[in-house]
Formats: sequence, C-alpha cells, structure tokens
Amino acid sequence: MATIRVPDEVPSPAQDSETLNQAFRGWGTDEKAIIRVLGQRNESQRRRIRESYKEIYGKDLIDDLSSELSGDFMKAVILWTYDAAERDARLVNKALKEKKKKKIENLKVIVEISCTTSPSHLIAVRKAYCSLFDLSIEEHIASSLPFPLSKLLVTLASSFRYDKDKTDAEVATIEAAMLREAIEKKQLDHDHVLYILGTRSIYQLRETFVAYKQSYGNTIDKDVDGCPGDADLRSLLQIAIFCIDSPEKHFAKVVRDSIEGFGTDEDSLTRAIVTRAEIDLMKVRGEFFNMYNSSMDNAIIGDASGDYKDFLITLLGSKI
Repeated sequence: MATIRVPDEVPSPAQDSETLNQAFRGWGTDEKAIIRVLGQRNESQRRRIRESYKEIYGKDLIDDLSSELSGDFMKAVILWTYDAAERDARLVNKALKEKKKKKIENLKVIVEISCTTSPSHLIAVRKAYCSLFDLSIEEHIASSLPFPLSKLLVTLASSFRYDKDKTDAEVATIEAAMLREAIEKKQLDHDHVLYILGTRSIYQLRETFVAYKQSYGNTIDKDVDGCPGDADLRSLLQIAIFCIDSPEKHFAKVVRDSIEGFGTDEDSLTRAIVTRAEIDLMKVRGEFFNMYNSSMDNAIIGDASGDYKDFLITLLGSKI
C-alpha cells in the first residue's frame, strides 16, 4: 500500500509547472511549494508536470531542481521526480560507479530492484539503463565486479519471473533440497542456486523457503549465514532471500539501519522512502513497528531535519 496522499482536486500540469517556476524565482527558493506540489503527485502526474514544464519554459525540471536545491533534500526530490525506471537505472549506475564497488551497502540496491519490483518494471529499468548509459546493466555488472558477485547479480538483474501466485509444492521440496545440498557443499554460487533464485516466481520461492525450513529446521538465510566462504557473496545472497521473502521487513531494516548509531545514512533512507512510497510503504511502516516497537515516522522526524525531513514525511502521507 502506498503512503503518498494526492489531493482530491489536482491542478493541471501547467498550473503545477507555474507554481514550481515561481518557487525558483527571486532571491530564495520556496521549498515548501516544491514539497507541496511534487510530494503530493503520483508518478504519472509528475511525468506530465515534467513534460509541461519543458514545453512552457524550455528547460528540464530536473535541471532547475538541481540548480535551486541542495544537499539531501535536492537528491530526494530529484529521485522522486524521475520516472521510476529512470530513477532505478540511475541508482544502479551510481552503485556500480562507486570506488568501493565491493561494499555490500552500495550493491544492495541492485538486489532490491531485481528482487522487489515487478518483472515489467525490471525490464523497463534495463531498457532505461541502455538508453542512458549506452551499455546494459548486465555488461556493467560483469565488467565492474569480481566473480562470483558478478555472477549472482547478473543472474538476478536479468531475471524475468512469472508474476502470478501459482505454486508447486513438489517443486518447492525438490528445489529446497538442491539449495540445501549447495549450502552443505559450501557452493553458494552453484548453478542450481542461481537458477532457482533467478528464474522462479516470488511466490514459488517463498514456498521453497517454507519447504526448506520444514525439511531442515532452520530458515535458509540462517544456513546461508553459517556457510563459510566469500563473505560478500554470503551477504548479497542473504539480502536477496530477505527481499524475496519479505520486502517490507527488508526496507523496514534499511530505514532502521540508516538512522541508528552515529550519523545518518541519508542515501539509504532516501532510497527506501522514495522507491517504496508508491508501492508498499504503508506495510513497511507496519513492519517497522512490529520489528522495533516504535514509530517509523517519529524515528525519521527525530533523525532528519529541515526541508529534507519535511519532504520524507510528506511522502509518508503526513502533514508538515
């Protein structure tokens, strides 16, 4: 369930474009107007605003937002203004261009996009990537990352899953045994593991994870965690399993981790809120409370500040 609140009566794209252009004029920028307009429009409405802005003013709205805003507020607003496929393509590109390419926190976004979005959206992301960067996601992963991380991420990013809830209990039992064998042999990059995780539907995989626990006592992510070998591969595989099994819990953990401890990981916090606000952020909020016995909204309010905080809270559906 989405959290953004679109007003019952929405101005035309031209009117919203005029409001935004006026917010950029003068000595200062009217950040509240930007939040009020963009933070309360769905993806198709934002796309029409961007098109209208270009037609009226001859400039890309993204460029004006980049020049008028700054810091984490600017990054969040721009990510939100992009079409979802372009946004996710840019997030993957940024992750692959990071100097510390093996840092799991950077690569997590590739797993999230591959395992928590619809098959049609993943195809749209791959198309957008080719258009924006003149190479495929798969090529960029393979040329940027060491084996076996590249093997796992290429498999996930190139998947096209059946998206209905039909499952086969017999297949689940058989493939749970195949996963168990790979774990026992300490072969987390075995072709059977990648074939299962990269081709089966989300619903079938969840059935397989249930069959695994019933047959072997532990959850599969716990057994993966105990498997010696490449720590980065182990971590990415656990993230993939978690994203497939319960994306809401995964993103609740992303939010929690981003605001716990010394300092705030604004990039992770922004990614979680912006990418899920029109999908399942209401469920993420519920899982956050169940997991940590505290309000996600209050946690963000207590950790973020200024226009950045106000924008995130608006995407959460709260009034500022």
